[in-house]
Amino acid sequence: MPHHTSTHRAALIVLSDRVAAGERVDGCLPAMREQLDETYTIVVEEVLPDDASALQALLIDLCDRGAADLILTSGGTGLSSRDRTPQATAAILDYEVPGIAEAIRAASIPIVATAMLSRALAGVRHRTLIVNLPGSPRAVKESLAVIVPVLPHALELLADRVTDG
Repeated sequence: MPHHTSTHRAALIVLSDRVAAGERVDGCLPAMREQLDETYTIVVEEVLPDDASALQALLIDLCDRGAADLILTSGGTGLSSRDRTPQATAAILDYEVPGIAEAIRAASIPIVATAMLSRALAGVRHRTLIVNLPGSPRAVKESLAVIVPVLPHALELLADRVTDG
């Protein structure tokens, strides 16, 4: 029953204590939306505090229900004690896709050297691709500019819709 859909379902999650508390306006959700074209349907937009257990619960729910083909997280990827996004993501993955995070860092380091401090990762749970992005709107745009061209192919592979040839 292979059926081809022209849209991929994307869930967008921002992790920020200050945004969640209403102390700061989020610019990362708009930045993510802006980089995803019409082949993506945004099914979830969520702002969470930097809370690993809340993020894990949301990722597990979205993946296990098959609610999204792609989940983008923004924030919580640095070195501070509240930056728990990579640990929370790693804990629920079936496997990592290291090349995605490596490509983002490789492109970002010439722009801002501190990008080498990012612990962001990417991986798969069931048939959902999860990608951690940095926590600034500019870095979100730069990161997505690198990976958006390969995302459709990755999502087709995960959906078993690509044939050899």
